[in-house]
Amino acid sequence: MRASDADALHQRRNHPDAARYQNWQLPYPRERVDELVAELVDMVGPENDEWWMATLEEARTRTVVGDVVVHLTLDGRSAEIGYTLHPDFWGKGYAVEAVSALVRYLFDDLGVTRIFGMLYPDNIASAMVLERVGMLFEGHTRGSFWLGDENSDDWIYGMLRSDWETWVARPHTSPESVTLEDVTSDNLGAVMRLRTHHSQERMVAPMAWTVAQYAFPDEENGAPVVPWLKTIVADGDIVGAVMLTLQTEHHNEPYLWRLLIDRLHQRRGIGRTALGLVFEELTGQGAGSVVVSWVDGKGSPRNFYTGLGFVPTGEIEHGEVVARKQL
Repeated sequence: MRASDADALHQRRNHPDAARYQNWQLPYPRERVDELVAELVDMVGPENDEWWMATLEEARTRTVVGDVVVHLTLDGRSAEIGYTLHPDFWGKGYAVEAVSALVRYLFDDLGVTRIFGMLYPDNIASAMVLERVGMLFEGHTRGSFWLGDENSDDWIYGMLRSDWETWVARPHTSPESVTLEDVTSDNLGAVMRLRTHHSQERMVAPMAWTVAQYAFPDEENGAPVVPWLKTIVADGDIVGAVMLTLQTEHHNEPYLWRLLIDRLHQRRGIGRTALGLVFEELTGQGAGSVVVSWVDGKGSPRNFYTGLGFVPTGEIEHGEVVARKQL
C-alpha cells in the first residue's frame, strides 16, 4: 500500500456495487481512508492480530484495480483473507489470479496452517473465486454477521496446506480416455464421494440426492420415469456421473437429468466428451432428440449446453430454462 493509493481506495469503498456485500457502510469517509492508508504504509507485511492490505494493479498499465486483505491470528498460524475489486475490473479473472498468489504466499512464505474466507451467501461471484483457488465450503452460519443494525448469514470457506497441495496437483489437461460405466456396489463409494463446488449445487444436486432419485424415480404422465445412471471414468479414475430419464411409451423423449463433474476434474473437457458418448447411446436407442434444463444466473451452464447444440424452447419449468437438442 502506498500513500498514492488513497484516491482509488476511497473511490472503491464508496462504489455501491463494490460495497454491496462488504463489511463497511456508505458513505465511507475520506478521513478513515487516509488513516487506514497511513497505518498500512507503515506495515512491512502481515502482522499477527492486525489487518494488512495490498493493492492490486494491472501489470501492463499500472492501473489500480482493487485490493486483498489478510488478518493473521493464533501467532500467524491462521489467516482470514478478503478481496475487493472495482466493478470496472470484474469478470477478467483478476480476483482468482490475485487470491491464488496470496494463498501461495501465505502457505509458502509465511507458513500458515489454515486459510479461510467468509462471505454473504448471495455473493456467488465471490464464492466462485474461493472455489477456483481450491477452498472447500465448510459451513453456513445463520444470522452471524452484523453491519450496523442489519444482520445476515455467512458462508465459510477454508483450506489447509494439504487441501491446497491437492488442488495444485490436480490434472489440468484433457484425459486420453473417457468412458461411461455402470454404478456397482464396488464403485458406489467412489461415486458417492464425487463433489461439485458448493456454488454449483444451485445447478446440480449432490450425488446422494442423485442416487436417491435413481432408486426412487419420479412419476410423470401417470407413470414412473425410467432413470439411466452411469459413472464417468477418465483415464481410469471415477470423475463424474450422468443420469437421464429414458424415452418410453409414457415419456416422449429422453431428459438429461443430471451431469456432475468432480471439482478436481472440471475444466478438462470431460463433460463435453461424456455427453458425446451419451448422445451416441441415445441415437442407438432410437431417440431423435434429448431435453435438458438449467437455472440461469451466475455460474449457469447455459453456454455449455448451447455450445453442445441445445436450443431453448421458450418453456420454463420449475424455474428452469428448457432446451432441446436434435440427435
